[in-house]
Formats: sequence, structure tokens, C-alpha cells
Amino acid sequence: MIKIVVITDIHANLPALEAALHAIRKEGCDLLIQTGDVIGIGPYPAECLDLLNSLPGVEHIKGNHDSYFADGISGRHAEKMGEDEKRHHQWVHARLTPGHRAWMAAWPYLIEHDFEGVKTAFMHSGLGASREEIQNIPANAGPAELDPLFAPTPADVIFYGHRHPSSDVQGKARYINPGSLGCHPHSLTRYVAVRFARGAYEVEAHTLPYDDAPLAKAFEDRQVADRQFIYRAFFGGRFSS
Repeated sequence: MIKIVVITDIHANLPALEAALHAIRKEGCDLLIQTGDVIGIGPYPAECLDLLNSLPGVEHIKGNHDSYFADGISGRHAEKMGEDEKRHHQWVHARLTPGHRAWMAAWPYLIEHDFEGVKTAFMHSGLGASREEIQNIPANAGPAELDPLFAPTPADVIFYGHRHPSSDVQGKARYINPGSLGCHPHSLTRYVAVRFARGAYEVEAHTLPYDDAPLAKAFEDRQVADRQFIYRAFFGGRFSS
């Protein structure tokens, strides 16, 4: 048997990440895979990266927010951004180092494994023809949308993120989004544990409470750029200046 844990969309929320990792350590796993967007939105980009980098047995996927830092926000990235969004990414990137950039630049957009005969793929979202162009996913997407989006990557089960609500859809493959670890209308963090054995697998979704008071304080103390929009869009409006 092989046990893995999948996390996604940490979004620089250190208290949520610490709560999830505490639970994951207690139950144990053979491999931890994060499917992108460690940074962006939250106030702790460097701390989240440093914590993940200190852990053994972790594989990393590059998400769009990670790519904005690793590749820069000029060119194709900048064309899609408003000025407030650019200022936020500039705030994030100013808190990171060349060492962070070099590490993240090496993260792939796709990881594939065969766990006990189950073909398994991990990515942040569907990928374009270049295999490095992260595609958007419609809200409440079902098999009609997900099958063509993930068709270039044949697998029995695909884990992804990008959209923050959790999702589990059976189409030509099984498509599982654990839900954002770091962004939720309530002070909850999420991950999935998966056990593989003899060509079969079982998925167990976990949702845990955490103390978000340090998160709210850090947003204000660190004067995170565009935080009023972030409070409304990603945290259910529960924080305020």
C-alpha cells in the first residue's frame, strides 16, 4: 500500500498550512504533493515556501501565482492583470528571494505517477498546447467540461486545484480538487489523503478548523496590497481593516 496526501492553493496562509501539516504528520504518509499556488493572496509567502522546503518527501507543481514570480509578470501574464492585481503581485515578490525564484522555476507543471497500478496525474489546472499554459476551469464544471480540459493527460485519477471550492467528478477519469488549503469563507483548511493498493484506491477528504486571528493581523500589520478586495473575494468578507 502507498499513502499520499494532496494539498493545493495554500496562497501564503501560514496558520492554515501549519494546521494541515500538523494533522498530516500525525496520520503519516509516504508522499506529499502540492498542486500549485503556494504564494499570492496571503501575507506569508516566504514563510510558507520555507516551511515546505524544510520538509522531506514533498513534490511541487507550479501554479499560476508561482509562475508569476518564477517567470515574472511581464508579457503574457501582465496582459491579463489590472493595476491593483499587479501591485499585489509586486508586494508578494518583494518579500521573496532569488533562491526562492530558482527553486520555484524548477517546479514542473505536471507530475505523473503509477501508484500500485493506478495511473495518477497532478497539475494545477488543465494545460494548453505548450503544456505550460494554465487553463481556467468553469465554476461547477462536470464531465463535459473536465474531460476535454484534461484529455491531453491520460490517467485514471487527476488531482488539481486553481478553483478554490473542492470537487470530485467522475468522467473519463476521476477529477479531484481537494479545495484551497488557504482560502475559504470560514477558518477551515483542507487536504485529501489517498491510499493505493493492488490497482485500487480510496480517497479521504479532510477539513480542519484553524485559528485565523494571526492571519488577519498579518494582513494588516504587513499592509498586504489590495487586501480589501482579497478579504471579500477569498475570505468571505470576514476580515476588515
